[in-house]
Amino acid sequence: MNELLILVDENDIETGWLDKLTVHQTGALHRAFSVFIFNSKNELLLQQRADEKYHSAGLWSNTCCSHPGRGEKVSDAVNRRLKEEMGIQCDTIFEFSFIYKMEFENGLTEHEFDHVFFGKSDDIPNPDSREVKSWKYISLEKLEEEMMICPGQYSAWLKICLPKVMEHFNQIK
Repeated sequence: MNELLILVDENDIETGWLDKLTVHQTGALHRAFSVFIFNSKNELLLQQRADEKYHSAGLWSNTCCSHPGRGEKVSDAVNRRLKEEMGIQCDTIFEFSFIYKMEFENGLTEHEFDHVFFGKSDDIPNPDSREVKSWKYISLEKLEEEMMICPGQYSAWLKICLPKVMEHFNQIK
């Protein structure tokens, strides 16, 4: 976890860099991205995070999320991590950004300026087992219903941004 993350202010202006573990120990605001890939049936590709992840292990989440590297454009990082994490490639488009802060039981904190990207693909994922335990496609309506019934099975950031994802998706589908 010695990867350097880009620290930002509330306007996404770079303020410096810090190693990933320290960022999550201190709750420093940093640049991140979340990817939502939909198939031709308008179902969202979800991943179940690997059990070895340092937080939110085993929880269901959006298709892919990560951090751009120092000097890397967010859109380039999206394409890189989508391939590394889920084993798929497709065109993505930026939809919106939001800031969230979430403290976890293990003392780590996510405080992200999150750039949200959408994409379309019917490719079968070939995920990295160190990152992803399982995957599935699901309609947004069914996902919303499942999250209300079993909220503890889903990542905090997915629960926070799903309403806005649904709003944006309904405008473009």
